[in-house]
Amino acid sequence: MDNSERLVEQYLIGLNRGAVIFEPDGNIPPDFSIAGSIGVEVRRLNQNFEYEDGSAEGLETLAIPLWQRLHRFLPTIGPSINGESWFVGTDFRRPIGRWAPLWTRIRRELVAFMVAPHRKQCTLSVTANFQLDLIRASKDHGSFFLLGASSDGDSGGWVMGEVGRNLQLCIAEKEKKIAPYRAKYSEWWLVLPDHIDFGVDPEDHEKYRTWIVPSLSHSFAKIVLLDPHNHHRRFEI
Repeated sequence: MDNSERLVEQYLIGLNRGAVIFEPDGNIPPDFSIAGSIGVEVRRLNQNFEYEDGSAEGLETLAIPLWQRLHRFLPTIGPSINGESWFVGTDFRRPIGRWAPLWTRIRRELVAFMVAPHRKQCTLSVTANFQLDLIRASKDHGSFFLLGASSDGDSGGWVMGEVGRNLQLCIAEKEKKIAPYRAKYSEWWLVLPDHIDFGVDPEDHEKYRTWIVPSLSHSFAKIVLLDPHNHHRRFEI
């Protein structure tokens, strides 16, 4: 059981609607059952990137591995030179292409910068969708390069709009997943730890019901957004 499922389990138990069972039918939907009659699916509500073929993936699917790889990779390029270290920031948009060619280009650009006789703050265009921002550090960090800030060009946007867009993606994904099992339960719920708005504030409930809810198409009996840090804060659609 992952953190999202533990959060949802606490929420479901607090409803006092009957026994809450995790994966009642094994490693197939639903994630939980309530009183043997309600199937509950769980998914993080996160920002997603939609590819041209119609597929989608969470932004963190690329952003986190990229951050981790750079964090490990940059210090291996070489030690600081005469106490000089540089922060390397990233600015990227999807698609970034295959890892191996991208890594080769990143190393080539950074090594060329490191061996240049005169260095100053700049932006290196590695590919059309990937840039490196170089800013000199104020002290020696041992390695010539170390990881700085990261900017994901596919993130951001109007929060309420992002919730609505990604909510519809999550709904479509889950409806397809549960389709073969629908007859097993009298009704189905979808509960989403909200990692975009981090729990809809009560004063925004009316706005969501006016601008977001009418645009949603789904067959769930209930959809619930949970604050990922507090299962008592919830917004039911």
